Amino acid sequence: MNEYIVDVTAENAQQVLIDESMKRPVVVDFWADWCEPCKQLMPVLEKLANEYAGQFLLAKVNADSEQMLAGQLGVRSLPTVMVLKEGQPVDGFAGLQSEQQVREMLDKYLPKPWEQKLEQAQALVAEDKLDEALPLLREAYTESGEKPAFAKQLAAVLLEMNRVQEAETVLGKILLADQDSDYQQLMAQLELKQQAADSPEIQALQQALAQNPDDNKAAMELAVQYSQNHRQQEALDLLLNILRSDLGYADGAARQAYLDMVKSLGAGDPLATQYQRKLMTLLY
Repeated sequence: MNEYIVDVTAENAQQVLIDESMKRPVVVDFWADWCEPCKQLMPVLEKLANEYAGQFLLAKVNADSEQMLAGQLGVRSLPTVMVLKEGQPVDGFAGLQSEQQVREMLDKYLPKPWEQKLEQAQALVAEDKLDEALPLLREAYTESGEKPAFAKQLAAVLLEMNRVQEAETVLGKILLADQDSDYQQLMAQLELKQQAADSPEIQALQQALAQNPDDNKAAMELAVQYSQNHRQQEALDLLLNILRSDLGYADGAARQAYLDMVKSLGAGDPLATQYQRKLMTLLY
């Protein structure tokens, strides 16, 4: 026995089958020594219990020594397996099943990988560890198929980190039917940050660049301003345009600034990967 597997008796049945099933699914395996299919199924269940590492509890009931409990739960043949949630049977089977069949049953009641990542990210956000939470949120968002609930969580953290353009992209993918009050609140935050981000210095440089799009000096200064205001994607776009016209602009300062900004995003950041590839394409 270990923390993922427990033998059930009359003494601990309430704790294991009722109390524990309020916290996570409990898979109850009714077996007996004389039952050959039971002996084939049990190693499969034990393997899965250890593999899932506590996402569910495997509760083993010897139907011979715990006949009253087996009777109360309506066991008619062995092996019988039941899934309990919140004290109630929600699924199960009688007879021998393959490992794949058991997995398919369990997957209906266990947290999805992206749900677990979201929970981990939320815990990190609560500790104000946004840099650590962001990669998990990105993975959860992608793996969930870009579900709106995950999109809003990701956008909220991006806004908190002043990564406004990325937040706008994520929010822009949310369909009208899913644009609830949480979405409206995030959009309001986005608009406020966009307004606050355009300082007089930035506005002046934007105007200068609009009047003369080939003004690399103004573009470089604006890129630095954007970077200082956590608008990295906009800054990188400006620097990339400079490098397209002159790879060695300002004695290599533009290229170095570009590399520094990419590095500041952190290894594995999708934005960093995207702009590393763009530079490699330009160079080679």
